[in-house]
This record gives sequence, C-alpha cells and structure tokens, in this order.
Amino acid sequence: MTGARQARPDASSRATLDKAAHENFPVAPFFLPRAWRDDLMAVYGYARLVDDIGDGDLAPGGGDARHLGVPPELAGDRLALLDAFEADLRRVFDGIPAHPLLRALQPTVRRHALSPEPFLGLIEANRQDQLVRRYETYDDLVAYCELSANTVGRLVLGITGTTSPERLRRSDAVCTALQIVEHLQDVAEDLAGDRVYLPAEHMKRFGVTEADLARPTAGAAVRALIASEVDRTRALLDEGMPLVGSVHGRLRLLLAGFVAGGHASLDAIEAAGHDVLQGPPKAGRPQLLRRMGAVLRRARGEG
Repeated sequence: MTGARQARPDASSRATLDKAAHENFPVAPFFLPRAWRDDLMAVYGYARLVDDIGDGDLAPGGGDARHLGVPPELAGDRLALLDAFEADLRRVFDGIPAHPLLRALQPTVRRHALSPEPFLGLIEANRQDQLVRRYETYDDLVAYCELSANTVGRLVLGITGTTSPERLRRSDAVCTALQIVEHLQDVAEDLAGDRVYLPAEHMKRFGVTEADLARPTAGAAVRALIASEVDRTRALLDEGMPLVGSVHGRLRLLLAGFVAGGHASLDAIEAAGHDVLQGPPKAGRPQLLRRMGAVLRRARGEG
C-alpha cells in the first residue's frame, strides 16, 4: 500500500471511522479482498461524516469544522458545515481536499472512476434533513431514500466493478428497504429529534397521531401501522433479492449480509410485537445467521 492510497486520519476522523463497528450491517467484513475493504471504508468514512454533520453528532473538539475552514461561530451550523463539506468534496475530483477523510477518499474515486453524483446525493439528503422533518406520502419518503441510501449501494457496485442497469434497480430496492428498516427501529429517537419518517398518509390510514408515537409503549394502532410497514419493507427486500444471485464469491456474501440483516431486523421488530417505542428492536447473531443461510440458498437457486 502506497502513501497515496491512504491518508493518515486525525483523532476526529478515527472517531468517525470507529463507528463502523456499531452499524446495523457489516461495512467492510474481513472476508473481502483488502483493496475492497480499504475502498469501502473510505466511502464509509465519507458517508458517516456527512450523516454526523446532518445529525449534529461530530466528534468533540471542533476538528472537522477546522479542516473544512468553518469559523468557530458557525461550527454548530449544520447547513454551513454541509456547504463547506460539499466544496471540499468537489476538490476530491479536481484538486486537493482539506479534510483527512476526503483525502483518503480521493484514491478510491480515481481508482474506480466514481462520479460526484452519489456523493452529492448524500449531502443533499442531509440538507433535506435540516429542512424537511415530515413526509406526507410514501413516494416522498422513497425519494429521500434515493439520496440517503441508494447512492451508497451504487458506490458499492462501482467499487466492485459490478454495475449494470438491472443490478442498480435491485440495489436501489435493497438500499431503500434498509433505510426504512432503520427508520422503523428508530421511531422514538427520531421523534425526540423532531423527525418523523413514517408517511403521514399511512399514519392517517391507521389513525395514528404523533402523540401516539410519543408514548412509552405502542398501542394497537401504532402496532398495526408498524406491521404494515414491515410487510411493505419485506416486499422491497424480496424485490432486490435477485441482486445477491447475480454476483459471485465474496461479493455475494457481502450482499447476502445486507439483505439478511434487513430481514433479521424486521424479524426483531415482529418479535417485539411491533412495539418500536420502547427502544430499537435488534436482531441477535443467531437470527442473522439463519437469515443469511436462507438468503444464500435462495441466491444459489437464482444464480
């Protein structure tokens, strides 16, 4: 590995990268080739930092703002930070970026001829989070997921050299489903941050109000709503399932892990009686492994 391949992270960048261990789904598992792991971690560092800016969850000390040239009086202004981050991202493609995580991303972008659009989509999703806190329709939510989640799947395909129109379509279905899974797990946490990702049209259909979502436990109407969302999200995962069978080797294992993780998380929500208000229902390792086996068996039949 050359010095140009990997920038040396500072303390704030290491804190961002360390969050990979706590994600719902594997970021760069050990069984992948080293080159893929390095590139996936570079993309993860970018995506995690964008989300942390949007969530106001940056590492303490103000290191990220200093790297981006944001003055101390604006260090808490999320939109100002996103604007500065976008400007530094553009230097990944035609200059020398200032932030260590963006310097680490630059070799990955060049190696795989990645375009700016997926990266810009993630920034736009986080801008939207500052301005849009409710979604009237399911289609509105899916359009948000196209920016916040589908872009990541497209980058994974780009890094692994497996992009095709059909795979992009299937990847979009899986990534939208995984984003919605996280929204379902985090209903209470999101509401505490004045965000609701359950479509208003669905809440109205089941007679659910925001006051119902603020209760310590879910009533019958909320449980029925979440059960309906779980079924819809499983259908999306099934729509994307052929993506796993369309690839081979270690990449198949990685993608199977994503799909299995989504199903296992939905299983956990069902096991909690669709009560997501007491805390995020999480799948255990045995449930994930069972789902992984089922996904791989199906992929062999479709591959």
